[in-house]
Amino acid sequence: MSPSYLSDYAPLLIHILLAMALAGVLLALSVLVGYRRPSRAKSEAYECGVAPVGDAREPFSVKFYLVAILFILFDVEAIFLYPWAYVFRELKMFGFVEMMLYIAILLAGYIYLWKKGALDWNR
Repeated sequence: MSPSYLSDYAPLLIHILLAMALAGVLLALSVLVGYRRPSRAKSEAYECGVAPVGDAREPFSVKFYLVAILFILFDVEAIFLYPWAYVFRELKMFGFVEMMLYIAILLAGYIYLWKKGALDWNR
């Protein structure tokens, strides 16, 4: 590894180390300064100010999991747009055509899910 290679990533490494150090300092301070007076009210689950009702381990419909997976899928796919946007001018027409193909495939998947009723809550 050349020294210039390491110096390119030095700011990123410093940023990660500072973030980890800050997280450690904040956790240590909360342990040192925080109150330790446990009570029954503090041990209960907090649900937006409403008293919890029923069992938390109640089975959910598969629909919730399907929507969650679809959200993650399309969210991860959208992340790939950022690097493309960063180098858009360097890729010229080839990059544009490739991204339009990529978006068309995503759109086809979205339309397929829509037609199958995967996004319909009432079904």
